[in-house]
Amino acid sequence: MDLKILSYSIVGGVVVTLLTGFFLNTPPMLMGAVRYGYPFAWLIRLVIAPKYFPWKVNVLNLIADVVVWTVIIGIIVFASIRVKK
Repeated sequence: MDLKILSYSIVGGVVVTLLTGFFLNTPPMLMGAVRYGYPFAWLIRLVIAPKYFPWKVNVLNLIADVVVWTVIIGIIVFASIRVKK
């Protein structure tokens, strides 16, 4: 795999993961917290009785999201380069 494709994939995966932090991903039956991020909810805002800082980041879900989006962007970049040739 070309280093250029890999670098575009990683940067794109991180950017898309951070952008998905704006999308709501809360299950319908869950109360007390609002979850953001897609496909895995990695940003959590506590709604009921937040103590001092209501925002929490689930690091494992954040890493999983970065990996998922990096693979997806890598496939798209690889396919677009192959089509251009």
